[in-house]
Amino acid sequence: MNATRKRRGNISHKPVQNSIPGGLKENVPQLRRQHFHFDLWFYLTLQNWILDFGRPIVMITLPLEWFPLNKPSAGDYFHMAYNVITPFLMLKLIERSPRMLPRSVVYLSIITFVMGASIHLVGDSINHRLILSGYQLHLSVRENPIIKDLQPASLIDSFELLYFYDEQLGHLMWYIPFFIILVIYFTGCFTKSKEEKMIPLPGWLLLGPSALYYWYLVTEGQITELFLLTFLAMVTIMIHQRRKGLSPDSNGLFLFSSFGFTVFLVAAWVVYLWNDSVLRDKYPGLIYVPEPWSFYTLHLKRTQ
Repeated sequence: MNATRKRRGNISHKPVQNSIPGGLKENVPQLRRQHFHFDLWFYLTLQNWILDFGRPIVMITLPLEWFPLNKPSAGDYFHMAYNVITPFLMLKLIERSPRMLPRSVVYLSIITFVMGASIHLVGDSINHRLILSGYQLHLSVRENPIIKDLQPASLIDSFELLYFYDEQLGHLMWYIPFFIILVIYFTGCFTKSKEEKMIPLPGWLLLGPSALYYWYLVTEGQITELFLLTFLAMVTIMIHQRRKGLSPDSNGLFLFSSFGFTVFLVAAWVVYLWNDSVLRDKYPGLIYVPEPWSFYTLHLKRTQ
């Protein structure tokens, strides 16, 4: 009888932790502040540069005989790896948030992210094969020499549909949830601790490569408005938290600084190409931000 009571007493004193599938915890330890997540920021930056920025470069530079036009290219395999690794790393980043975050929004964002990136995988794969066949990115679909003479003419509509999936729908379903997750994570990156408001040296070393990749993401993805809205949301969150006496910790400061530096890089890019008449025709409208690959096919590819 005494042994039974003793066992019950031991059970009653065990700490209870309520965990959520996917690693989003609700227990007390999640209120503890986190150190700078150098490992996750490094892996995100590295795989972004290799699997996203390096994808079209690998696709164009490797010999065509290795990857025939009717088979997946090396860039396609890079894209497949990106579609798996990036959402995994973002979930790991969310797990390390010092506060509980809305699970439903996170899960729906990750699902939409994977679907949008997968749509883009197919469209981008065909699009880069067209480049190898003479397609010019600085021209619209109907103005391209290899497209405008297609017969029957209805085939041009099919290529415009492909362009819509690749450059519009795929990008929106890819990047909107991507930035939503970063903003959600940023809301938990505030503290009163002075020791945690400094970016460590490894973070400063990652800041340039991270911002440069976001510049590529914004310009090539044609998501300037979305990025500026995201940055504005982060500024608003920071102002609101400062009124509570809180400031961004090292992780929040790294993310905010990366976005701030990206705004500068995008502005410099626009100023540099401000008087380019050809790109002006390709990108009309109030916000003029040319794509780097359009700049490549217009000014660089011809000189090779």
